[in-house]
Amino acid sequence: MAEIKIEKKKAVWPWIVVVLLISALVYYIFLRDNDTQGERRVEIENTTTSGTTN
Repeated sequence: MAEIKIEKKKAVWPWIVVVLLISALVYYIFLRDNDTQGERRVEIENTTTSGTTN
């Protein structure tokens, strides 16, 4: 009789976890970057003074 070799399927879950972690990291970096720039812009606008007083 012929010998039939059976190979185990490779696990997919580790790849799914890696992709989710990388996606979360990229999302966090871009979201955090946008928030800090917006806060800086508001601070600059609030601290500027005009030459006239009312």
